[in-house]
Amino acid sequence: MNAPHEPDELLTIGEMSRRTGVAPSALRYYEDLHLIASVRTSGNQRRYARHMLRRVSLISVAKRLGVPLADVHEAFGDVPMDSTPSHADWQRASRRWKTQLEERRRGLERLEAELTGCIGCGCLSLKACALLNPDDALAATGAGPRRLADLPDDDG
Repeated sequence: MNAPHEPDELLTIGEMSRRTGVAPSALRYYEDLHLIASVRTSGNQRRYARHMLRRVSLISVAKRLGVPLADVHEAFGDVPMDSTPSHADWQRASRRWKTQLEERRRGLERLEAELTGCIGCGCLSLKACALLNPDDALAATGAGPRRLADLPDDDG
């Protein structure tokens, strides 16, 4: 981050940690992933612009909800780190992230429906089970959870 900041606008890693509830080690990790940025003092100590609080808070919520950090990075793609993001910057990121989250939600709902069916059936009817894979026949179609990955969207 190259933009100049007033000293009182900058937070130490300890202050950032206390304000966000995120461990200093996680803050350093997020910085390594280019999710957040800091400036360095002459003594090579990290200082975070106050606007990084929002980014770290959003990262924390996403992590708690199981959203991969790569998805967060993509959503923040063009939100500036070297200056306070504008309303328009956050709106663009929000629209992009909303699309990703809607896709994730639909996938979770499909998984929930399948698991609810499994729990209810107790696997007493193996012929009707959508997840059954006799003799590993699905191996020829590719790796991973083929039946769950290939479930149709509720929308289509």
